[in-house]
Amino acid sequence: MKPHEKALFDVTPRLQELAEICVSKSLIPTELYQKYQVNRGLRNQKGEGVITGLTEISEVNSFKMIDGVKTPIEGELFYRGVHINDLVSGFMDENRFGFEETVYLLLFGQLPTKEQLDEFNQLLVSYRTLPVNFVRDVVLKAPSNDMMNSLAKSVLTLYSYDHHANENDIPNVLRQSLQLIALFPLLSVYGYQAYNHYILNNSLIIHNPDPNLSTAENILHMLRPDSKYTEAEAKLLDLALVLHAEHGGGNNSTFTTHVVTSSGTDTYSAIAAALSSLKGPRHGGANIKVVQMFKDMKQTLTDWEDEEQIKDYLRKILKKEAFDKAGLIYGMGHAIYTLSDPRARLFKKFVGTLSKEKNREKEYNLYKAVERLAPDIIAEERQIYKGVSANIDFYSGFVYDMLDLPLELYTPIFAISRIAGWSAHRMEEIINLGKIIRPAYISVSPQVEYKSLKDRK
Repeated sequence: MKPHEKALFDVTPRLQELAEICVSKSLIPTELYQKYQVNRGLRNQKGEGVITGLTEISEVNSFKMIDGVKTPIEGELFYRGVHINDLVSGFMDENRFGFEETVYLLLFGQLPTKEQLDEFNQLLVSYRTLPVNFVRDVVLKAPSNDMMNSLAKSVLTLYSYDHHANENDIPNVLRQSLQLIALFPLLSVYGYQAYNHYILNNSLIIHNPDPNLSTAENILHMLRPDSKYTEAEAKLLDLALVLHAEHGGGNNSTFTTHVVTSSGTDTYSAIAAALSSLKGPRHGGANIKVVQMFKDMKQTLTDWEDEEQIKDYLRKILKKEAFDKAGLIYGMGHAIYTLSDPRARLFKKFVGTLSKEKNREKEYNLYKAVERLAPDIIAEERQIYKGVSANIDFYSGFVYDMLDLPLELYTPIFAISRIAGWSAHRMEEIINLGKIIRPAYISVSPQVEYKSLKDRK
């Protein structure tokens, strides 16, 4: 980039001044939100989500009514009425990969027979092909250092290759959804390979997907230069895909899918919007923060087994004296779950096995110590007693690190999985199409008199 071009992206002192004007004219006093009873973030005063819709795709539970009392329970997650524990046990006990079966369940509302699953896998294989020269003309040109932006760009560009891009009848949307589900691993990995080559100056390696491999296996096959991986690695990545595939209609990216779909727009635009939501560090990027936090912790602590050192570090985080000074212990706590996140519990069962295989048991023990100690410290420092537990992000980043996945692919892996849930919710919104989603905002701006240009000061 030439110097004069680079200057276009600099924030000048004048832009800084203008930005300060924007802030001064846009800042709304906190008390007004209370005055008008506005549920900020679509959450009530108790932090519970405001009900905005109905869904049959998944269910998330953290409380049960027992004798008329709302009582916290161990977190539960159901995909189309099937408990996540039963789903995972089912394919793992039979030593199978489970992501494709999970996608089928989410899209069609029932578990497939063996014949149906075999047919579905072949359908995904048939869609796992990008348009001619797409990798060269789209992915490799103008590579990005952010893989979520690269993925969104590719999705929006696929619109140009689809002769039925704007048709929102269910058969066509299902076809588009299946194609995106099949293509997300390619677009994500190839986007990273372009970045790795053009920006990091490493060798460019593009492996074609193998039609005989599962989604999880293909990710490792396409990513690694030698295409080699162990069964344990592939099975744990497959489990990660299953656990991230869906999580109710209220999470930010899925709600975005509903909102954008309700406008009548095309599939590519709706999914690009969902990707933009997922990219945020408060949503899909959270596991990156967990890994970075533990990296700082490992460099700070002189003894990873000293619980007093660990407690002191966690207290400093909450006091904004350590790590990124944000005051958050990343990976701890969830908007819905209190006693436990069922996805984290399932993940933890297998993380120990991989840590032994990778000779990283010492780090795993540190993670377990933080998981055990953090809730009490958060309760002491923040006086929050609703229950805080490790969420899915707490262990997923560690798993991806042990799988030698680059940090840049952590959130795209989430997207490769969640496209299944987004697709199911997009079709649910179309099938039950009502009104465009349009919540109300109250204007608190005073009305002012217009002044002609010559009279303004």
